[in-house]
Amino acid sequence: MSGTVIAEIQVAPAPPGTADDPHAFVEAAIRVIQASGLRSEVGALGTTLEGDADTVWATLRAAHEAMVAAGATGGISHVKIASVGRTMDSLTSKFR
Repeated sequence: MSGTVIAEIQVAPAPPGTADDPHAFVEAAIRVIQASGLRSEVGALGTTLEGDADTVWATLRAAHEAMVAAGATGGISHVKIASVGRTMDSLTSKFR
């Protein structure tokens, strides 16, 4: 797949974190996304990212794998992908 896409990922690790850091495994996934160099925005229920399709797909996989590598015994990643020829800003600016 080529071109620019917008994606949203919500990782749902089991367990979500540790006693000392209850969101540790979610935050591991977010760190991968932030380090990717893609445009991203963390929301209350997921993280939206935008960029080259190949890089976005690779980052989604890396985020899911980071959740498990951080210590989750399992987890589900809910992913939405949009090939819409638009940007995150063009879809949200009306509401900000």
